[in-house]
Amino acid sequence: MTAKPTATILLLGSGELGKEFAISAKRLGCHVIACDSYEGAPAMQVSDEAEVFSMLDEEALRAVVARHQPDFVVPEVEAIRTEALQDIEKEGTIVVPSARATMLTMNRDGIRDLAANGLGLRTSRYRFAETMAEVEEAALHTGLPCVVKPVMSSSGKGQSTVRTAAELQAAWTYAVANMRGDRRRVIVEEFIDFDFEITLLTVRTRDGVLFCPPIGHRQEAGDYRESWQPAEMTGAALDRARDMARKVVDDLGGYGLFGVEFFVKGDEVIFSELSPRPHDTGMVTLLSQNLSEFDLHLRAILGLPIPAIMLRYPAAASAVILADRAAEDFAVEGIADALASGSESHEVDVRIFGKPVTRPNRRMGVALASGTAPNDAVQRARSAADHVRIVYRDGEVG
Repeated sequence: MTAKPTATILLLGSGELGKEFAISAKRLGCHVIACDSYEGAPAMQVSDEAEVFSMLDEEALRAVVARHQPDFVVPEVEAIRTEALQDIEKEGTIVVPSARATMLTMNRDGIRDLAANGLGLRTSRYRFAETMAEVEEAALHTGLPCVVKPVMSSSGKGQSTVRTAAELQAAWTYAVANMRGDRRRVIVEEFIDFDFEITLLTVRTRDGVLFCPPIGHRQEAGDYRESWQPAEMTGAALDRARDMARKVVDDLGGYGLFGVEFFVKGDEVIFSELSPRPHDTGMVTLLSQNLSEFDLHLRAILGLPIPAIMLRYPAAASAVILADRAAEDFAVEGIADALASGSESHEVDVRIFGKPVTRPNRRMGVALASGTAPNDAVQRARSAADHVRIVYRDGEVG
């Protein structure tokens, strides 16, 4: 006989975040079907079954749901045919956190309009544009400098900071070339002169809303390079961030973990973006917390008890391991050296994602480290990440 699973989960998107979520789900007895557009995706390597198809293919998505009859459909990527998810939810399958939340956050336009116009949250000035002429008009509204980015993208790809009108054409071209999905639409927003930015991991449960300690992060080319926890901020700013996050996740509904991003300047907090799922900057929680963001997402989905969320160290950080070229034949080396950089008082760990091919600036893994303070933890994580090398077939090291 075979034990009945705790729940059957259809995971839409099988990258590194999906992989860690699948591991959390397997630990609590769930049956996981990992889906992505290519074979051998990270989450497929640790799941019970796999399906390969485009998440934007409505017919294929419906067929997979009908075949597996999951208890939960858990999106891990933005590029999904959300209209199908709405129908699937109406037919009785739980979409995490809800089909409406997935629809509104699939593109930056939906969640930004909800935050600014529906809930009255403080955001930057912004306009949406679908042509170069509209980009130029939007920049007049926001003023320069401004930020141009696709309404749908992954890990900050396609984002540019524009300081002169002459740079708008290149920014529009870059955004269109790196957008996901099938919509040629960008958001042009005011450049905020912030002190720092944070991710506030917010967990909506049947018993209320919980918060992880804030996570600071540094971006480069629109993609995160290091994250650390806790981010140092004033009590007034943290209270404002929590209040804004609670308002938006309660409006979106459903249960699960949300990655809510804010710009912070002194006590002022400005809403930036939201993902209704674990966040890449939250990889730090694999080391920093008693329950990772993936454990919290799963427990909230299943309605399981969540104890007090606690930090395991004074500070912890993550640093990404990047490839620098496209390749199918490569190896990852230096893990032993990275792990040896830890000590009796400071922990170091490495997670290699298992992606089958490299691309320029593609995240292939992450190094994690504890420290006495955020800056100390970041330096230790960066040092560990620098030990890990991508070695290509031609013998060159990236």
